[in-house]
Amino acid sequence: MEAGDIELIEAMRHGDEAALARLLERHAPGVYRFGLKMCRDPEDAEDIVQDTLLAAARGLKDFRGASSVSTWLYAIARSFCIKKRRHAHGADVSLDAPEALAVSSQAPAPEQVTANRELGAALEDAIAALEPIYREVLLLRDVEGLSAAQVAEILEIGVDAVKSRLHRARAVVRAKLEPFFPGEDRAASPKTAQCPDIVALFSRFLEGEIGADECARMDAHVKGCARCASGCASLKHTLALCRAEPRGAVPPAVQARVQQALRDLVTAQTPA
Repeated sequence: MEAGDIELIEAMRHGDEAALARLLERHAPGVYRFGLKMCRDPEDAEDIVQDTLLAAARGLKDFRGASSVSTWLYAIARSFCIKKRRHAHGADVSLDAPEALAVSSQAPAPEQVTANRELGAALEDAIAALEPIYREVLLLRDVEGLSAAQVAEILEIGVDAVKSRLHRARAVVRAKLEPFFPGEDRAASPKTAQCPDIVALFSRFLEGEIGADECARMDAHVKGCARCASGCASLKHTLALCRAEPRGAVPPAVQARVQQALRDLVTAQTPA
């Protein structure tokens, strides 16, 4: 748990009512982004961030720090996302199923701005098209930056299941974005019998799932195979885009609603 969160929780427990609002507002943007991308509806996302923060406010005094505040909040938000999906589909919906990257700070040229806009829209579409069990893993791991263990805790599944879903989600999104990466020569060489599933292998490498020997073999193959080098490059590019997703704040109107709801909750809980 972040030190700042610990301090705010302790302050709240010692009677600092403003600490509650500061703590929850700190995490509101991530919860809102998650709700927006999972539900794909701004009004639903607004409801989710408000419901999540109010539920957290009611339960925060009993919070014991077994997990981080952000992990706890995403778990609450996910439960509200599931409820929204159930309501939208009119039936019970389950999310369970079988089974470096620096961004340039240089100002882009006008044509690059247009290309980036198109690429950003394509990324949004690719993420939105994922089945929910894959979308939530990609959002939490690659967009919000949580660890695989934190994602497993939120989704109440094993770390291995998280990684399996993550590898599939990354491969699907990368494949849909590949046409936007003209600098990578996908036709530079044909696939050979020696070519591994390089995208899946590189994703496993990023999650620390392959040993030193396998890593060395992959590196040697990529150095001599333009096709596989291109596959690795496009996955790196895709993950860079995910991590560079806009960090926009909760819309002002939603912030005002949440702040008022928190004030009402504190007033209701304060003895007369």
